Amino acid sequence: MVVKPQKIDRLVLATGNQGKIRELKRLLAGTGIVLQGISDYPEFVMPEENGRTFLDNARLKARALGKVTGTWVLSDDSGLVVDALQGAPGVHSARYAGPRATDRDNNLKLLSVLDGIEDDKRAAAFHCVLVLRSPEGNEWTFAGRCRGRIARAPSGSGGFGYDPVFLAPPDFQRTMAELSPAEKNALSHRGAALEKLCDWLAGA
Repeated sequence: MVVKPQKIDRLVLATGNQGKIRELKRLLAGTGIVLQGISDYPEFVMPEENGRTFLDNARLKARALGKVTGTWVLSDDSGLVVDALQGAPGVHSARYAGPRATDRDNNLKLLSVLDGIEDDKRAAAFHCVLVLRSPEGNEWTFAGRCRGRIARAPSGSGGFGYDPVFLAPPDFQRTMAELSPAEKNALSHRGAALEKLCDWLAGA
């Protein structure tokens, strides 16, 4: 049986996405955990995210980074799942419009693909899987989800990724990019997954 760690002072996050780093730092504020990015480990090479699921990709990143750092690492894989597209873009969310796609490219492609789809058929969900890996190679997973709807046009300047086209619950009147950081954290898939992680670490 794997025993929970008593205390984690530092986590290295397996991402180069500055938006994710900023968001996770806000979510971890007050926990006493210092979050580092991969910029402190220039020898680390991000593995190809060729898994079939978010969990597959999160594990790939956690294991690769753990081998380089020898410390506690936290990996995140997340994406957008659209009902009308049979789950696409899914694990391909970051490169939906191509391997070098920007957030704007991905959003415009999504809106183009959904052109003509009625509002009540534009349901979608953000999914997030976190993998916490110890220096000894033990792993724990935590998942979160946020249901919403795809807007007809981008709106808002906050957030990152698909936030400008994702209408947030409960009223679907504002996109994630129009919410304050506190509002987004209370609703987001990443916030839900990290809340489970923090509760677990606290013994809840």
